[in-house]
Amino acid sequence: MFSSVKEKNSGFNFGPPASTTKPSSSNGLTPLTAAPTTSVQPAFGTTTLTRDDNSEVTGSSETREPRPQFTFLARKEWPKGRTPRKSSGKSCQNGGQLKLESPWRNMDWTEERKTSLMETITSYRRSCEEVPQARVLLLGPVSSGKSSFISSVQSVFNGRVTNRAMVGSFSSGFTKKLQSFNIRGKKGEDHTGLVLCDTMGMSEDGMTGLTLHDILSVVKGHVPEGHKFSPDQPVSASETVGYVKRPSLKDKVHCVAFVVDASKITTYPKGLSTTFKQLRKHISDLGVHQVALLTHVDQVCLQTAKDVTGVYESRTIQDVMGKAAALLGMSTSYIVPVKNYSSELDLDVNTDVLLLSAVDHILQYADLYFQDNAPQNKELKTALDL
Repeated sequence: MFSSVKEKNSGFNFGPPASTTKPSSSNGLTPLTAAPTTSVQPAFGTTTLTRDDNSEVTGSSETREPRPQFTFLARKEWPKGRTPRKSSGKSCQNGGQLKLESPWRNMDWTEERKTSLMETITSYRRSCEEVPQARVLLLGPVSSGKSSFISSVQSVFNGRVTNRAMVGSFSSGFTKKLQSFNIRGKKGEDHTGLVLCDTMGMSEDGMTGLTLHDILSVVKGHVPEGHKFSPDQPVSASETVGYVKRPSLKDKVHCVAFVVDASKITTYPKGLSTTFKQLRKHISDLGVHQVALLTHVDQVCLQTAKDVTGVYESRTIQDVMGKAAALLGMSTSYIVPVKNYSSELDLDVNTDVLLLSAVDHILQYADLYFQDNAPQNKELKTALDL
């Protein structure tokens, strides 16, 4: 027996069948006879066989068939519908968007989770008794989705889609003044412990929109409710009607949520990143924590547009979030994706879970402000400073 066979030519060459002579009869008819037996012997190319004792046996054939020649077409020459498939590696494509093997954040997309989040937000109580509600300021460029987020969150608690914060599509932004929205619980219930503050959009070109001075005035609590902003008339004690000279803790902003549009991350001007980072530095100096909302995620990922539960399985969303982190100068752990209600008339439980998770994320950082500014902590900090 042979332990291995090394073929130098794998082609086969079948010779012509042996010739046969048909017998004839006197009446001109061909008699029925057994079919002639022919022997077809394949002619092999030179073959080297190796015995168990490693000695070689070499055989040769009379003819050798030439190897077939293949011509590979360039991509553009492939017939329509016959292009070769590409291997997708560890990720698969769904609707043209890359889908990860496993989500990079875990979410429970159930009605029970929605109910649990609503109860958590409704029952939220500040760790500081002198402050009735946590004030969260939404900051972002024009049309980033600040007002839509407020309306979407309130819609979840109302049980139907409503536009509580008026939304528009003007190039200069629809909101022009400071408006505070008490997020109400379910119908018939009192306000929750959360106030979302809407204001004029930030300028992308440095010529229009909120200025750094006005933003910091809002965070410090100097700007009265309903104040209409104007780049030509900054907030001041002498010019602003209702200016709060000595704001209390309840007048101040306890958390800032930056809002950026996922579909515009790569087109925002470079100067906007500098503005965000300057803002973050000044706001951090005031002891106010910041988070970020990545809106319009359904506009950058077809998979997420069809099914929002795939938001954390989308490589596209993951990449955009990384770019948002670079734009804002913060870690991605502070950023959460959001899909606001826009054209819908009915609520969707998965969209609700994503929205409520964002609110819960915001409240966690707002509560850090109260922990840092609790009377006992302030006394301890003062003692350490001395």
